Order: sequence, then structure tokens, then C-alpha cells
Amino acid sequence: MLKGKAAASQRIDAILEEALKTASTNMELAQKQARLARRIAMKHTIKLPYQRKQLFCHKCKRFIVPGINARIRLTRSPIRALRITCLECGYVYRRILEK
Repeated sequence: MLKGKAAASQRIDAILEEALKTASTNMELAQKQARLARRIAMKHTIKLPYQRKQLFCHKCKRFIVPGINARIRLTRSPIRALRITCLECGYVYRRILEK
């Protein structure tokens, strides 16, 4: 059995996977699961990888799932960017895409 950060990291991954599955049917439960995963990460000082960090709004810290409570757009300007809008608080953040 794993101890410490390794066990916490596996538990965080499992909880977030379950939250993604649950989000389409019960968003309230998915929010609770994601909040639990985030609290475990903070308690054990584990940095979430980029893919997992994108699942949380940068402003309101809520769990966001594309198509359910987040909108993702690709800009057409000369500088290509991924624009993610949280539909809970309205915050828009951008990620510049490389050529």
C-alpha cells in the first residue's frame, strides 16, 4: 500500500475521473467530489498537472466541464489562442497556442 503523496496523488486522480463521469448527470455531486480532490491536493501540497488544473476555474475555483458549465472557443486572430469561459462566474481565460 502506498503512503503519503503517492497515495494522495492516486486518490486525487481517481476522484477527479469519477467527478468527470458524474458531471453529466449530477453536477452538484461532481462539484463536491472535485472540491474533495482539491482539498487533498492542498493538504499534501501536491501540484496538479496542467490537464487537471484546467478542470478548475481560475477565479471562482469551481469544477468546470467543457460543454456543461464551461465554453471553449478557438480564436481566429493571428495569435491563435484557446479561450475558456466559466459559465458559473463568467471569467474568461486564454491559453496561447504555438504554431
